[in-house]
Amino acid sequence: MTEFVRTPDLKIGYEADGPPDGRPLVAVHGWPDDPHCWDQVVPALAEAGYRVLRPYLRGFAPTEFRTPDKPRSGQSGALGQDLRDFLDALDLSGVVLVGHDWGARAGYVVGALFPERVSRLVAMSAGHGASGPGVPLDYPLAHAYWYEWFVATKRGQDAMRRDRRAFCRYLWTSWSPGWEFSDAEFDQAAACWDNDDWPPITVSAYLHRWGEQDGDPAYADLERELAKPPRVQVPALVLHGGKDADNLPSTSEGKDELFAADYRRVVFGDVGHFPPREAPARTAEQILRWAAA
Repeated sequence: MTEFVRTPDLKIGYEADGPPDGRPLVAVHGWPDDPHCWDQVVPALAEAGYRVLRPYLRGFAPTEFRTPDKPRSGQSGALGQDLRDFLDALDLSGVVLVGHDWGARAGYVVGALFPERVSRLVAMSAGHGASGPGVPLDYPLAHAYWYEWFVATKRGQDAMRRDRRAFCRYLWTSWSPGWEFSDAEFDQAAACWDNDDWPPITVSAYLHRWGEQDGDPAYADLERELAKPPRVQVPALVLHGGKDADNLPSTSEGKDELFAADYRRVVFGDVGHFPPREAPARTAEQILRWAAA
């Protein structure tokens, strides 16, 4: 049963599994996905004694804004602040923080700027400091990011509102060549996108990422820190699929200087953009090994 917690800006829905008194492990999904991306990873974590909490990001139902006038921003600072607020609201400490895609970006923010509640970080399918208006971008990566430019157009924004399922199904298929997912698996995730907040948050995320749109002023100080980018202060493991056709594996290469504590990077050569869905056993094994190191 989905549980809820209130933060200053959101009423956050989350799934909870494992022993209530277990060591807290917070697993954050990406875009376009939902917390069920961890479904096949959770049993091994729970069996190892972890209390696994999986929040729904802003824009993903049933999480909702507490006020109608809060800007529907998808910027990294907002995602990171939401995650920090979630940890604070539940008064969690010693957390093993796991994030995929947007969840990884939020994890980097917390691990770098708000590390006091986190013991270890596992980030997947997104490199730290790999995007932004001033970040060099080669043409293969620009080609992979076509959808981020697409949403800058009226046609792309119309697709976010009116054709989001077909659009995202294409992304799932193209980002993980050779991965076969079921209709039920996709439809379960897609149900979380069927709300009015998902399109503007999506558009905001990518326009802000490349400097084409201002962010929510509430996160201005955070964004100034993230522009550096700041070093992650907790031990961090980065997992990346060798066949990831979205955030190419190159986006997480050579980032050692951005991690102040223990750091390791592992590439699953036969996996695309969705390691928790495509290789859940290996993903769980890596998480448990890093959490216990």
